[in-house]
Amino acid sequence: MDLQLAGKTGLITGASRGIGKAIAFGLAAEGAQLALVARGGEALREAAEEVARRGGRVLPLEGDVTVPSDLERIVASTVREFGGIDVLVANAGGARHLPAVEATDADWQDGIERNLLHVARLARLAYPYLRRGPGRMIVVASIWGREAGGSVIYNAVKAAEISLASMLAREWANDGIGVVALCPGSILVPGGSWERRQREDPAGIAAFVQQEIPMGRFGTPEEVADVAVFLASPRARWVTGTTVVVDGGQSRSNH
Repeated sequence: MDLQLAGKTGLITGASRGIGKAIAFGLAAEGAQLALVARGGEALREAAEEVARRGGRVLPLEGDVTVPSDLERIVASTVREFGGIDVLVANAGGARHLPAVEATDADWQDGIERNLLHVARLARLAYPYLRRGPGRMIVVASIWGREAGGSVIYNAVKAAEISLASMLAREWANDGIGVVALCPGSILVPGGSWERRQREDPAGIAAFVQQEIPMGRFGTPEEVADVAVFLASPRARWVTGTTVVVDGGQSRSNH
């Protein structure tokens, strides 16, 4: 199936590793040109070089998504280089894993900035360009935004991301812009937290996988990316305002 992404411009935050990097590879394989955003300069350059080796046109943009002026620069640089934005993937995020009674106001503000406000600001900045396409926006949230689990800050901000994606989809529907919240389950990322925990407690993590993930293994970034690339494409134009779960059956919610 031709996903009709050749020549489209994608902007991806959190693109230097894991799910963001895998989505970049997937979009590049479909012929998209990409602006890749991350804080880490070296990892970002390596990711950009890998995309370029696969034949993709790429613009690495170092920046912090919690800094509004960085997001303004990132969007402006993307438009200046490629002429617009057709696909926006808000993938950066994360939060400190603390019990509620230990989480300070600063911890909460950090989680809100890295997740919810990053998405809201980026959506506002990219809207005029997405409208031209019309384009697609993918908000990478989590199954823990749909049901209890994870840690308290992470759960709350991911739930807020899903709500924001739903409301953006309704507000932008008349413009033809599709917005979807993509909700991965437990994904094994090289150098990520699950890999570290697996190394530190192999028996405990094996028991977790057996009990919590019906398919019996962690997911991979590529499995999430395969779904994201379809959702980012014009082929998914009738899919908007919903959450799409990629979790090997891990979720327990009925909706």
